[in-house]
Amino acid sequence: MVERYAREEMKNLWTQESKYQAWLDVEIAAVKAWNKLGLIPHDDCEKIIKNAKFNIDRVEEIEKETKHDVIAFLTSVSESLGDESRWVHYGLTSSDCIDTANALIIRDSLKIIIKDVEMVMESVKKRAIEHKNTIMVGRSHGIHGEPITFGLVVAIWYEDLKMSLENLKTALEVVSVG
Repeated sequence: MVERYAREEMKNLWTQESKYQAWLDVEIAAVKAWNKLGLIPHDDCEKIIKNAKFNIDRVEEIEKETKHDVIAFLTSVSESLGDESRWVHYGLTSSDCIDTANALIIRDSLKIIIKDVEMVMESVKKRAIEHKNTIMVGRSHGIHGEPITFGLVVAIWYEDLKMSLENLKTALEVVSVG
């Protein structure tokens, strides 16, 4: 992501802290699911939900030793817990954690993009209506053609945006359920 072109809202989703928070959210969701199935004691589940934390500096320090990002992360989280830490990452692989967390971040990114496209569409729609009678030179095969209205041109842009919005919504649905 090129910093100078990125909006704060989007940049914040793709920070190290956000990534590790998404990893922690996945780990906690797994703990809750195991607890619901009766495989993790309720007290341990509650302690993990309440106390599980990570420290970015500590994760980076551990990763220098382990050469494994998820092990470093899990070690940092375990340091914030007691014996209940044995249930963190229970039944999961590194890919389960990373892929699911990435899907959560992509989902949140798509929500921002969709909201922005809807805002642009609203503006484009207003311009199409505003210029419904504004005559301009039409184009056909790269040369001047019959006169058309600028409103029609802008309405076609609107339809293109509408199709793109539907594609984004489909992508959001797909990434949201794996």
